[in-house]
Formats: sequence, structure tokens, C-alpha cells
Amino acid sequence: MNPFFAYLYRLRLIERWSLMRNVVKENVAEHSFHVALLTHALCMIGNEVFGKKIPVDRAVSLALFHDATEVITGDIPSPVKHHNPGLLKGFRELESLAAARMCDMVPEPLARHYRPLIEGKDEELYRWVKAADLLDGYLKCIMEIAAGNGEFHVAKRELEERLLRLEMPEVAYFLDHFAPSFEKTLDELAE
Repeated sequence: MNPFFAYLYRLRLIERWSLMRNVVKENVAEHSFHVALLTHALCMIGNEVFGKKIPVDRAVSLALFHDATEVITGDIPSPVKHHNPGLLKGFRELESLAAARMCDMVPEPLARHYRPLIEGKDEELYRWVKAADLLDGYLKCIMEIAAGNGEFHVAKRELEERLLRLEMPEVAYFLDHFAPSFEKTLDELAE
């Protein structure tokens, strides 16, 4: 018996945004899907609009596993994690230990394929996943605010600033072309 995939399925039990009142609850499994979807979009925009050669499938695979360790650590809210450099270093060590534990669960014939996904050490490609991760948080804020939840105004502003600092034309393209529709109701989208 191997528990690896059973652990991954438990990501749906871990709630995100735990320090904030949410109109719509979100779990880590949903978030991972959204980040994979957005990673795909950003990479496709990069390739098709800006003429880059990003390995889309590999980036999407990284995105699917980008928060896999949270099945062990739980979702640590960003304001807690980034409170000070010492705390952040401690959380990074915890995440590294959780990644090692997850990797140890993978049977040897599969380990060489899953280890890089769980450890996320491809820095150049992981850049796309990080952008998608921030973008997903930003879109969550837009939807919460559109639903009347003012609790997300500060987070939206901070995430927008972080997205702009990435200086990625793909992110700007997504924000210009797709993000405004996230403020709409279903009826407005259907018009």
C-alpha cells in the first residue's frame, strides 16, 4: 500500500484564506487546479502572443504540484509566513522537510518523475507557476470584492503590486484581456 495519491487527494480538505472572511470558500485542490489553468494560459500567451518557447506541459505539471506539501504543513497564510525573515526561513525549512517526506512516499520507478514536481526547483519554469499563483490570489480578491466582501481590498492591492513587479508581459496581457470579466455576474458574462 502506498499513500502518496491518497495524501494528494486530501488537499481538498485544506482551506485557503483562513485568516479572512470568505464569501466563497476555497481549498488547496481547487487552488492547484486554478494555478495549473493560469500557468497554461500565461505560457500560451507567452508562446503565441510574444513568440516565446515555453514548455507549457512541463510548467502545467509543476503548477499541479506547487502546493502538494501543504497536505503536510497546511496552508500557511502569506501575512504569517512573511511576517519577518526568520519566520520565512523557518517556513521554507518546514516546506523542504514536507517535500522530502512527500518524495519519500513515491515508489522508486516513479520518483525521478515526481521529485522535481514536488520540489519545484526549476527556477526559470517555476517563474510561470509563481506568476499564476499570484494571479489566482488576485482573481480571488476581485471575485470576493465583487460579491461585496471588502475584506479583500488590501490583499488585492498587494497582489496587484506584486504582479506588476514581475514585469511579465503575459501577466499584463491576462490582466487587460481576461481579468475584468471576473468582476461580472453570470448574467453579465452571458450578455
